Amino acid sequence: MAVSIDDVAARANVSTATVSRALRGLPRVSPATRAKVLAIADELGYVPSPSASRLATGRTRTVGVLAPFADRWFFGHSIEGIDSALRENGFNLLLFSLGGYERGRRHAYAERMVRRQIDALVVISLPLTGEELDQLQRTDIPMVAVGGPVPGCAAVRMDDVAGTTAAVEHLIGLGHTRIGHLHGAIRDDLNFVVPGLRYDAFEATMARAGLPVRPEWTVGGDFTVDDGVRAAVTLLDGPGERPTAVFCASDEMALGLMFAAHRRGLRIPEDLSVIGIDDHDFAAPAGLTTIAQDPRRQGYLATRMLLRELAGTAGAVQDLVVPFELKVRSSTAPPN
Repeated sequence: MAVSIDDVAARANVSTATVSRALRGLPRVSPATRAKVLAIADELGYVPSPSASRLATGRTRTVGVLAPFADRWFFGHSIEGIDSALRENGFNLLLFSLGGYERGRRHAYAERMVRRQIDALVVISLPLTGEELDQLQRTDIPMVAVGGPVPGCAAVRMDDVAGTTAAVEHLIGLGHTRIGHLHGAIRDDLNFVVPGLRYDAFEATMARAGLPVRPEWTVGGDFTVDDGVRAAVTLLDGPGERPTAVFCASDEMALGLMFAAHRRGLRIPEDLSVIGIDDHDFAAPAGLTTIAQDPRRQGYLATRMLLRELAGTAGAVQDLVVPFELKVRSSTAPPN
């Protein structure tokens, strides 16, 4: 009967993941444990599976990318940055695109799929339950998040609280007191934590300035242009007074709101100031004031961390907060 990795693990009194890491030369295995595993594997005559031995290192030289979407601005640019770092180092990218936050999530990164195909994993703006995180961590491969904090996982991201605060303070500094908020879905357990961080920071900044957060000027969306267009019905067509400025939790929603305002004959910024977050490719041509972040850079830096970890630098994957920039353009001005 052929000797299995479970036999080696039982004899060495370690997990199968530790045996795998020791035989593949990966970090986070002590020299003593590695020597013991190698000796027992040799003694038992253990031969790794063909998929694990097809490379001298036992690696696939492939990094997985797990994302809810591949066609939206932040995700697409993050993937570009990840791919750039991988190509520079002779690695391949394997994309797991889930088609949203709800559909097809559980099966897409089953432990056996991740273990067999990739050496490391990047998670882009995706919430992970405790069970899912535990499942991924059992594969014992390096993992990093991009775009927002994931409990139990190091992340490369902007400071969403500070970015939101800077955006709202910009409007307040111009003299606006009637400020609306177009936010992301914030109370959905299947959604990411970033919308909630931005929502809470908006409320906190308004409270510090002694300004009310008016429910009729607070509208939820899903970070798309269409959401901005739909929000205009509530923000601009209501029976009472309109806000003089709106903070949008993404540039795409801000652009949609600007389109809708123009169709109603409103002037930006004379009748309505609009500010977003991201610095979308269309933000500068549209004159949109925004909190600029660089998802390409975030993806690139996160991937470089993973590659250093794979090369043997223990602890290379760490939390990293990247800078943002307030870019003031023509969509914001003092209220009339």
